[in-house]
Amino acid sequence: MSEKVLMKGNEAIAEAAIRAGCGAYFGYPITPQNEIAAYMALYMLDKGRVFIQAESEVAAINMVYGASAAGARAMTSSSSPGISLKQEGVSYAAGADIPLVLVNVVRGGPGLGSIAPAQSDYFQSTRGGGHGDYRCIVLAPKSVQECADFTTLAFDLADQYRMPVIVLADGMIGQMMEGVVLPPERDLSLLPKRDWTVGKMQCRASRHITSLALVPEELEAKTRARFQRYEAIKVKETAFEYRGIATHSLQCQGRDERVEQAAAIDAAHADITLVAYGTSARVAQGAKKLAEQAGLKVALFRPITLWPFPYEALASIAKTGRPVLSVEMSLGQLVEDVKLAVLGSAPVHLLGHSGGVIPTEEEVFAKVKEIVRVKA
Repeated sequence: MSEKVLMKGNEAIAEAAIRAGCGAYFGYPITPQNEIAAYMALYMLDKGRVFIQAESEVAAINMVYGASAAGARAMTSSSSPGISLKQEGVSYAAGADIPLVLVNVVRGGPGLGSIAPAQSDYFQSTRGGGHGDYRCIVLAPKSVQECADFTTLAFDLADQYRMPVIVLADGMIGQMMEGVVLPPERDLSLLPKRDWTVGKMQCRASRHITSLALVPEELEAKTRARFQRYEAIKVKETAFEYRGIATHSLQCQGRDERVEQAAAIDAAHADITLVAYGTSARVAQGAKKLAEQAGLKVALFRPITLWPFPYEALASIAKTGRPVLSVEMSLGQLVEDVKLAVLGSAPVHLLGHSGGVIPTEEEVFAKVKEIVRVKA
């Protein structure tokens, strides 16, 4: 078994990206993700790869677009206001079917806000973020280990589906230190072949990659084809974790009705189901333990992919009619997808904070007791 090393979440993201074959990184400083760029600056050039601190976030995302179109596994990272500035480039990449990895270590907003952890970029990440009809796959780590694992996965998914993939951490996950088993170094010769890239190569003419399509019917056809790809992603890549009463833990990637049914059967015995991701899921897990010590039965549903969201799995759980509590570091963003999944099958409640305020285990426990008491 590989040895664990002690790293920050940001450092684990950077090291995993290097090991995944990231050939080009472009970024611009902003707290609380600066360790990613600093780590890349230290180690990318030693490996003969590209590191550039761009003159702005806008420049950085367009450099990623260009590097990826030329054949490199490319990545950028930032925190909330910086991610906002990158949205035009992300939309261009989505429209041109350019794979890229975008890491967002979220801080409080809106505006410049604070540098404290938050989850208020949920809408921006899961609804596209920029102009036009498109989606990004969104992976939400809750630990330093998942920071490494999901970064590796992000590069693979970006290549497989030719689209932007977002690793959505928050400032707490990025700054915390934990033991992590790092993924093995990828053999660069075994990375997926990019036979669609720009430039003239032997035996073929040059290619031009663009998101521009001036004929409305042609643009609609391209977008509809892209959405067919999104439907396949929903089936194959949707992922969640469920911690229940009799079932200690279930984790599922891809639609698996057997796992969804097992979670639903277990949740039928719970007094309440908590829904949370990232740091909020860690807090909710602690609150679950407090509730269980007090004799309450609490289940925890954690979406791992925020897009595609595991609607069907949560819908199966909600059919039990037990109340659902969304715990988030925003004033009601995740809860919108929770309500879409539940569709009135069960009462949905919200415990949300904003601006960088992190909910506590005791606060979530108190809210659980309040809801269960009202139900009774």
